Formats: sequence, C-alpha cells, structure tokens
Amino acid sequence: MLDPQAKTFLHMLGEREPNSALTLEENRAKSAALRELAGLAESVAKVEEYMIPVENGEIKARIYTPEGEGPFPIFIYLHGGGWVLGDLDTADAPCRSLTNQAECIVVSVEYRLAPEHKFPIPLEDCYEAAKWVANYAKEWKGDPTRIAIGGDSAGGNLAASVAIKARDQGGPTFVSQVLIYPVTDASFNTPSYKESGEGYFLTQENMEWFSQQYLQKEEDKLNVFVAPLLAENLSMLPPALVITAEYDPLRDEGMAYAKRLHLAGVQVESTCYEGMIHGFFWMAGIMDKGKQAIEQVARYLHTAFH
Repeated sequence: MLDPQAKTFLHMLGEREPNSALTLEENRAKSAALRELAGLAESVAKVEEYMIPVENGEIKARIYTPEGEGPFPIFIYLHGGGWVLGDLDTADAPCRSLTNQAECIVVSVEYRLAPEHKFPIPLEDCYEAAKWVANYAKEWKGDPTRIAIGGDSAGGNLAASVAIKARDQGGPTFVSQVLIYPVTDASFNTPSYKESGEGYFLTQENMEWFSQQYLQKEEDKLNVFVAPLLAENLSMLPPALVITAEYDPLRDEGMAYAKRLHLAGVQVESTCYEGMIHGFFWMAGIMDKGKQAIEQVARYLHTAFH
C-alpha cells in the first residue's frame, strides 16, 4: 500500500508534463524547486568547496566536516537526477545529516551533466573525483584508508560503476558502497516498470528520456558502466548497502543487483522501503521514511568505517 506521506506528495504534485515536453532549463528549474522537500539543512562543523581537475576541465566538490579532531572516514556522495538534473544544492540537506550522524566527512561531487556531457564523461568525472579524494584526504582531516562511495538513482549507478572501475584499475579502495534506488539496467522491462512506471513520480517515459540524454548510442545500454547488472564478474567489490522503494520502477533492478553482489560473495545489506516512491531519500522534510533511510545509511557507514 502506498505510504500516506507519499500519497500526499503525489497529490500535491498533480499531473506533471513529461521531461521531453520541457526544455532542459525548465527541467532543471523544476528539479531545483523540489529541494525544499529535503527539510531543514543541519549545521555541520565546516563546509568547504574545492575544484577537482578532470579531463578538459574541472568540477566542484563540496566537503562537509563533522565536529571533532579527525582524521575522519570519508563518504563520497554522487547526487541523482538522471545524469541530467541535480547539483550540490540538491544533495545538501542529506549530506549534512549524514556528516553529523555517521561522524564522517562527506564529499559531494558535482560531476558534469548530460546532454552537454554524455556517457562516459559523468562517470569519468566521478572516478577522477574518487582518486582525488584518496590522494588529498589528509589535507582536510580525511582518512584515505576509510573511504566509502554512494549515491541515489543515477548517482547510485555512478557509484556502482566507480566501484567496478576502481576494482579493475587498481584503486582507490572503498570500504563500502551505498546504492540508493540505483539504476543498474537500461532495458526498462522489469515487473516494477510495468507496475510503477507511471503515476509514482519517476515514470518510464522520463527514464527513457534521461537515457537518451545520457547515452551516445543504443549500444551503450549494454555497457557494464551504464548497466552494472550486466557485468559478468561482481566479485571482489566493496560490501554494499542497497536501498530500494516499493513503488519505484527501479525497484527490481536494484534488488537484482543486490542479489548478484551477494551471489558473487560480496557482503550485502538490502532493504526495500514499503509504500515508498523513487526520490524519498532526499524528501526527509516531508517523509518519515526518508529520515529513516538517512539514519540507516548513517548507521551502515558508521559500522563500515569502525
């Protein structure tokens, strides 16, 4: 059954035009307007911004530091938004909460977005950011031996892909990965797409539009860094927390990825939040289960780091 708070949100949202009917600027403005649903931004001991060099440019990272002396463990966070929407401000409130609750540094990464920067640029940006974090952690009281990576939705996809890339390219080493309703497949044909692909905030139509913005060609859908579920070998990856939502078209591919990781010998904690819709993690201002999910991630990280 749909959670009453999710129901209220969907009712408030009303009929929405598909992303394809709006310009890129309109889509981004609409997405930014939902930020306030994250609730009050907690204060943390320190917030700094750094520029990270990447191929043909640089990207911004926002670093949140908790109270205390350090060195602190580090959680690299990659925001969602279909590789097209979202920014550091979208992820600001949950990142602050995680900094305080997990007692860790959170590094939020502003990777370059599609369609201006198509696959694999956002992924390469995130991988370069992870290497940068490992190299420079000590400069801002971070502990390079305790780094976790995670993200929600498209950010969960990027986090899973960076974890595979890091395994195959000799680092950096992650103590865990946190995948919040991640995109792990690009076929749009699971039962959860059929059940929840319309009317529950994230639609199949919009996912297909995001995919068109992000990918250069149809064959990219078979690339394991677009669809990690297609990777033949998922062994030797960091332990994972996988969070999914019952009324989310991405539910089944998230659960399938958790199962594949488990079968490959990776330690996995997997939770499907009943009654919830896609995006609930950053709607903690209006959804109690969003708060619960943030608490779960913080507890998980705390255990992984210590």
